[in-house]
Amino acid sequence: MTETKAAPTRERAPITARIARVRVASWATAALLVVAVVLAIALQPSLLSPYGIASTFATFLPLVLVAVAQAVVVIGGGLDLSAGAIVALSSVVAVQVMQGSDDRALLGFAVAIGTGLACGLVNGLIVSRLRLQPLIATFATASVFSGLALLVLPTPGGTVPAVLTGTFRQAVAGVPVSVLLVVAVALGWLVVRQLRIMRHIRATGGGPAAAFASLVPVAGAQLASYAFSGIVCGLAGLAVLGNAGSGDPFIGGDLALNSVAAVVIGGVALRGGIGSPIGAIAGAITLALASTILFAIGLPTSWRALASGLVVILALALSALGAPRRQR
Repeated sequence: MTETKAAPTRERAPITARIARVRVASWATAALLVVAVVLAIALQPSLLSPYGIASTFATFLPLVLVAVAQAVVVIGGGLDLSAGAIVALSSVVAVQVMQGSDDRALLGFAVAIGTGLACGLVNGLIVSRLRLQPLIATFATASVFSGLALLVLPTPGGTVPAVLTGTFRQAVAGVPVSVLLVVAVALGWLVVRQLRIMRHIRATGGGPAAAFASLVPVAGAQLASYAFSGIVCGLAGLAVLGNAGSGDPFIGGDLALNSVAAVVIGGVALRGGIGSPIGAIAGAITLALASTILFAIGLPTSWRALASGLVVILALALSALGAPRRQR
């Protein structure tokens, strides 16, 4: 009888423990996302149409990808202010390689990812080997990558292969490809997070000294986080091309800071070690919907930056509520 009664307790304990571990920031992220979705639909009912959903998610996708890349770096205790510049450089290199030819689409895909990876490795080597502050290091490399993007494509232009733009605007079983790609990003993280290197990245962000004492390769984890960020930013560059249909060396201007804002809204702790790219995806969608809401209510452009900043401050304040007093 004792064993029979104990079994249900053991089954319920993990579920109860998981609910108890949900932080205030996670609930705040979910609440902000729900409020943003409801308000956006109320103000613009056309968002629920098939075209509205497809175009909205196509616009969201680059920021979603960059937010995931930024989240991994921040969880590892770093910061990447060059993410937007990497997106721009990857996209213009790819569009110059493809030259509008469907036959070169796969080559452009590989070149975009390779360019992003190379930029990420540069950031990772500077931060992990030269021991420079991530804020300063990536601020400097952002200027370098932006300059290279202008050298590759001085003015907006170029032609994207029809196979890329066509696929990006299609639907599978009635579901837009852009929506499927966002879902694929989230599912991909659920797989990638099981890798040992991802556990090392989280441990490094939680405390480099403690991680090093536990035989975690701290420098390797930092390098891997920036390399991962570069690869995902390269994919974001392809998403930009698929949506815009042409190259633009200035496209990544706001992506870096917006990705940091999305990470904050998504409940990822800027001190590192806490959070998930899933939250960053929700934060990116919330931030993008906030811009849609501000446009729908006719708020002057001069006030939109202020309103967006207030949303980020609110999310950061709610995130701080979930941290112990010592960390706040």
